[in-house]
Amino acid sequence: MLAATAGAALVGTRTAAANAPSPVVAHTSAGPVAGARTGETVAFRGVPYARPPVGPLRFASPRPPQPWRQVRDATRFAPAFTQVLDPDSREDALYANVWTPDTHGRRPVLVYIHGGGWQVGAGSLPTYDGSRLAARGDLVVVTFNYRLGAFGFGYHEELTDDATGDCANWALQDQAALLRWVRENAEAFGGDPHNITLSGTSAGGASAWQLALRADVRNIVRRIVPISACHVWEPATSLTVPDARRAYEELAARLGTSVRGLRTVPADALRAAWSALFAGGPAGRVLGSGREYRGPVVDGRWMHGFDHQLPTPALPVLSIHTRTEGSFYTGPGSPIPTPAPTDDASLREAVRGVLLKGASEVPDSLVDGCLDAYRAAALADGLPLDPVSLWTDVWGDGLFRYLDIRFAERHARAGSAPGYLMEFAHPARAPWFGTPHEHTSPFLFGTYGIADNAPECGDGLGERGVSNAFMDAVASFARTGDPGWPVFSPDRPSTLILGEPTGPRVAHPTKSRQLRFWDDSGWTPRVV
Repeated sequence: MLAATAGAALVGTRTAAANAPSPVVAHTSAGPVAGARTGETVAFRGVPYARPPVGPLRFASPRPPQPWRQVRDATRFAPAFTQVLDPDSREDALYANVWTPDTHGRRPVLVYIHGGGWQVGAGSLPTYDGSRLAARGDLVVVTFNYRLGAFGFGYHEELTDDATGDCANWALQDQAALLRWVRENAEAFGGDPHNITLSGTSAGGASAWQLALRADVRNIVRRIVPISACHVWEPATSLTVPDARRAYEELAARLGTSVRGLRTVPADALRAAWSALFAGGPAGRVLGSGREYRGPVVDGRWMHGFDHQLPTPALPVLSIHTRTEGSFYTGPGSPIPTPAPTDDASLREAVRGVLLKGASEVPDSLVDGCLDAYRAAALADGLPLDPVSLWTDVWGDGLFRYLDIRFAERHARAGSAPGYLMEFAHPARAPWFGTPHEHTSPFLFGTYGIADNAPECGDGLGERGVSNAFMDAVASFARTGDPGWPVFSPDRPSTLILGEPTGPRVAHPTKSRQLRFWDDSGWTPRVV
């Protein structure tokens, strides 16, 4: 009986091995990697695109990976870059993930930069599984990790890299290094090194835009797809150079070292000190800028100015925003939990709280002007007037939708390259509501039905149709530069509205009246 059991176990082992995904080897510039075919695509996970940014390389420009000779296993994701709430995250995290229908051929390449407020996230999150997008679009899809928080976004001369002269924006440098790696290695994964499209959501969308302003990146990237881009400006989403200097000096003082000595502080301690420095409301902090997020700093090398101060990218742009960006923050699971307003008095304070994200002082006249404008626009458009709906639109428009649409209009006026605009309108399921910020990612990647996403996104035929249309549009843009609807112009219906129950349509962006408040308020940067 024992022999029979052992024999059965051996047969089972052989059967499992026979059914296991077969390894596929790709030869990268640093060495061979073995991925695995599952279904219609081959996945390569955890492929190094730079050396680990640890020890002397913390706060240094990224270096090419150390070469290897033996075939390296690439069937498992690398850890996320060190971040709160992820005990498995590590500082050694500069790795890429690639999905391809086949390692032979010359397919368009879509590189995707994850969001997360410049402080959390990873290219390995289940939502960003590239297998469905790669298969349906016949694309090579690349996701990756980059440095976050204090390790990725800041500025201090005492952290200057002697080899490059850079002392800031290490994450932008990582992203550019990843693009160089993709150009060098696209052919190994069945991609076309001369047809690379760069996309990203939120902080990742902002990065795509910022990188497209660099001449060295425009030699690599042919077009960009910024989704719900959180365009950087201070004091809302960037530190001034003096504040960035002071931030690292404060960290050094709290940790009992010098600014240079921050390279030897344990990563968890440095991350915790950075979080503590920006804890609580902005009014109580020692630093006045970086009030909502701490993104890239205008250092004169990797960022020569904020987006509104620089020309529009001289590349084709497919800009995407959601109809209700703010419900990401005012609905369940908000990354910034805030009590919802229930009456006029609490609504005024909630709107003041939004406005304090971008200004150190918010007079009553600004709050009243904002509410008057949004109530009038809601009445004209037949939209809800309840406190939560008004607060939600103020939040989403002030930080995302206003600048995204105005930048699309400016790109259209510049006329240097075609621009396209999409408004994503597929509604979230209760208790979520509207079409929240980041609601796009599960539909772009076709992962709306996974356990993490189905409760909010749905998993029916309607969701499949919206997702397929989304993937097809982005794949078409990546392949030819044309997503399938007219070039955007503010003067005529030319925005694709995707996700409404009646199906896709071309129209003007919805809720345009609300945006006029921001044109005249002086709160957010004026896009001209």
